[in-house]
Amino acid sequence: MLVEKGKRLEAMVALVDRTLDSIGKGTVMSAEETFEGDFKQANAAMHEEEAKERWGKTDAYAESKRRTKEYTKEDWRNVRQEADAITGELAELFASGAPPSDPRALHLVEKHRLHIDRWFYPCSRAMHVSLGEMYVSDPRFAEHYDKQRPGLAQFVCDAIRANAARE
Repeated sequence: MLVEKGKRLEAMVALVDRTLDSIGKGTVMSAEETFEGDFKQANAAMHEEEAKERWGKTDAYAESKRRTKEYTKEDWRNVRQEADAITGELAELFASGAPPSDPRALHLVEKHRLHIDRWFYPCSRAMHVSLGEMYVSDPRFAEHYDKQRPGLAQFVCDAIRANAARE
């Protein structure tokens, strides 16, 4: 663990060095350059460590690791595009004033659940409810949704609950 932590810290130091060099030259790093490479890897390693600590002994974690280890950059691009499209549609629906129980919201959160099921691990409706609750209770997840539209995390959580109640 210490070796991994050291690698992450080295990556962050390298990013700071590149940033300071860029400033010294009077140039501005693009967002892509800022979050490319070492920092991105360090951030991913940090999230991976946390996920392993929280869920490492679960079947879902093992299945996700098995599936994703073979993914190409194109696969990851597809995963992100699909997820972003679903989130965007949910944000639009929320902005329209539709309630979480609206059939369109239920369709979108079911699409979200099936996205997880397809790309990562079998995701039952009950497991999806747990994820929805995490989207509200964990500030990082809440921020992900709420930066699209304030209140979206709660809307998604409530729609997931309503979808699960249909079983």
